Amino acid sequence: MIIVTDTLIAMRCPECGKLDYHTLSRFQFSGQKKVEIKCLCGYVKLAIATKDRNYYWLQVPCVVCEGKHVRSLSSKMLWSDEVNYLFCHETGLELGYIGPCDEVQALAEAQQETMEALGDDFEAEDEYFHNSEVMYEVLNCLHEIAEQGLLYCQCGNQDVEVDIFPDRLELHCKDCDSVNIIYAETDDDLRVIKDVGTIELTRNGFECLDSLSNTTKTGKKPNHKHK
Repeated sequence: MIIVTDTLIAMRCPECGKLDYHTLSRFQFSGQKKVEIKCLCGYVKLAIATKDRNYYWLQVPCVVCEGKHVRSLSSKMLWSDEVNYLFCHETGLELGYIGPCDEVQALAEAQQETMEALGDDFEAEDEYFHNSEVMYEVLNCLHEIAEQGLLYCQCGNQDVEVDIFPDRLELHCKDCDSVNIIYAETDDDLRVIKDVGTIELTRNGFECLDSLSNTTKTGKKPNHKHK
């Protein structure tokens, strides 16, 4: 009978974001009941405690929700030849892996490739927008307004479409073809949407969000175009 004495841990550090591998051995618990897994930056990214070595309690600081998650693993599970997944309880996203070396490395490398691809996508978006920081803030505000049911058209349609351009958002009602433009380039643009609690498109109309907040823009003319 072969007894597994080592297992591999792959986790991303919530503090510095680096993905590292750590070998965990049964013998690390000899004479102590708690083992801390530290990142190269010094941050404790995983704490494992046990009373009788039959069950282990894992405390995982979460890089996603910034909380701490607790996972219980039996000795049989922790030292098995199967991968144990550590995940965020709030979002379900994978935070790390514990198990056989080859399988854990393959999973971690696949996750790393996914993260890099997402990073490339965000970088491309940043280059597309005239002011990406303001654009993301404006989109967040618009999302909150829509979630409260306060984005709609006078014709009765609440399914308003949003077209995104480098400098603005165009809200379009497909039922009556009304359009409302929200600029997203400057701090003033952000202030405008923050000052507006409700966005009501005018039936068969065309206007800018500025008119709803009694704000006049200078130097910008509506440029209505659809993708």
